[in-house]
Amino acid sequence: MKRNPDTLALAMDYAQAMESCAAYCAVTQPAIRTPEDAARLLRPVMDAATSGNSQEAFFVLLLTVKNRPAAAPVECLRGLLDTCPVHPREIFREAVRNGQTASVILAHNHPSGDPTPSKEDCDITRRLIEAGRVLGIRVTDHVIVGKPDASGPGFVSLREKNLVAFE
Repeated sequence: MKRNPDTLALAMDYAQAMESCAAYCAVTQPAIRTPEDAARLLRPVMDAATSGNSQEAFFVLLLTVKNRPAAAPVECLRGLLDTCPVHPREIFREAVRNGQTASVILAHNHPSGDPTPSKEDCDITRRLIEAGRVLGIRVTDHVIVGKPDASGPGFVSLREKNLVAFE
């Protein structure tokens, strides 16, 4: 099998981004209180994982009782250019394994750059909230990350937009 230097460099960049994020979370453990906090933490990890938003990926941010990250953001699923099949089993796997997880923030990117939620985004979120209730893990928010521009910050919080009932 032939080794591609570009692929190796990309893998190294991704590994470095994940290590940096994990170190940041471990050392500072900033409380995640707003969607801006979540987007600030997730955007670099998402960009590194998806080669600069070339495909959709679904992440979960595990939070302690004090809303501090219990671990580095976890990539649960990776999809295609415009879709990512989501199942509660994959989303809550790490949350169940991690003994400190009290709640989660769901997040995924829109490779198009437009973070506007679709009907499917809202439907999936409702399904995951219900699954979280069964497991005793609260879903705090679902943040959709796009590209920032002059019209906005480049992300949308389903909680802030009141598109889904989180309580």
